[in-house]
Amino acid sequence: MGKKTFYTERDMQDLLDRGVTSLEINDNVVVTDVAREMAMARGIRLVRASAAHPADSADAELIHRVKAAVLARLDGQVEATILDAVVTKVVRSLSE
Repeated sequence: MGKKTFYTERDMQDLLDRGVTSLEINDNVVVTDVAREMAMARGIRLVRASAAHPADSADAELIHRVKAAVLARLDGQVEATILDAVVTKVVRSLSE
């Protein structure tokens, strides 16, 4: 089993602040009950996806960590959708 990624109420608020409207979850993603309720109440869709390949889970974790680091440095200076697209493309290209 791969490493688990946890999302709390604070993480959901961070996602909302960045304009994120959906979060892909799989067997390696844990959303706390309070975070799940907040997501539902505030319009964040929790999209179920399977972790088909261990590398996919590793990529997802790396993507999450890189985006979090960039947002921590450039909070408010970067568009979430653009950041997501760029980081995802770079990480996936590294795996090829």
